[in-house]
Amino acid sequence: MGRNIKKSQRVKVSESQSKKQLQQDLSVNIAGIELKNPVMTASGTFGYGEEFAPYLDLNRLGAVAVKGLSLKPRQGNPPPRIVETAAGMLNSIGLQNVGVEVFVEKKLPFLKKFDTKVIVNFFGDSIDEYCEVAKALDAAEGIAGLEMNISCPNKQEGWLEFGTNPEMTYRVISAVRKSTKLPLIVKLSPNVTDITLIAKAAADAGADALSLINTLSGMAVDANTRRPKLGNIIGGLSGPAIKPVALKMVWQVFKAVKLPLIGIGGIMTAEDAIEFMLVGASAIQVGTANFIDPQASIKISDGIGDYFKKNKIKSVKEIVGSLRV
Repeated sequence: MGRNIKKSQRVKVSESQSKKQLQQDLSVNIAGIELKNPVMTASGTFGYGEEFAPYLDLNRLGAVAVKGLSLKPRQGNPPPRIVETAAGMLNSIGLQNVGVEVFVEKKLPFLKKFDTKVIVNFFGDSIDEYCEVAKALDAAEGIAGLEMNISCPNKQEGWLEFGTNPEMTYRVISAVRKSTKLPLIVKLSPNVTDITLIAKAAADAGADALSLINTLSGMAVDANTRRPKLGNIIGGLSGPAIKPVALKMVWQVFKAVKLPLIGIGGIMTAEDAIEFMLVGASAIQVGTANFIDPQASIKISDGIGDYFKKNKIKSVKEIVGSLRV
């Protein structure tokens, strides 16, 4: 009977079996969160998922990290908010978002329809605000984990960013750790002297995993008008321009702490993603690439699978931190 199967049908069966096998090989566990593959979307570049649903199958992602949430809705910074730069992009959105209550009531139900983990990025202007948001998310159903953005100014400490000071990092994470039972991923800022000090403080405070890096602080100027190109003057630099910095910092943190790492920073191709795994990342997030190609994350996931097959790699664990030095 098998002889009567058309060649095209055999090819389809073979491709289906191959994809299934690759999907199994790409699975990864981040702080107890089981991902079908190591590709996540980066917060702030993928909206709340629904915006990108017409352009790709959300079921094929390892996880969706939604736009950062605050306790109350925020309007963000004045325009212009985004400027292209050499090999990158500057943004000064100002963390505009719908607020945690609206997200849980109106945005989360859509994401729960998919077989993809939901990671909720959140922030606050004070330790109390961080804790309140974490508690609200902890009570919601359908959230696999939280990603804590500590690149935010503390209004109670002279507006110094939480993530630039080890002591403040420890204090805010310790408080949030007591406010939620969900896996807690802490997103690290690169705008520090020694990122390993912040990473160690985060680990000591109870973080379950770390994601890095957030954007580098930068600005752009219009020589003709002699004015800044961003309405807020200063913004966050992302894209391929920051990849070398991100790789170095992931490598440094990988050697400094024993937590799962999620690499972020200029990942545009599967090769970029593999590089982050080699220096210590167990998973990666795709950010700026989403603005160029809405299907970038899926293409990167497929490319990682092709790389594994070509190099006879059976699992993500085989290459994490396997850089030859």
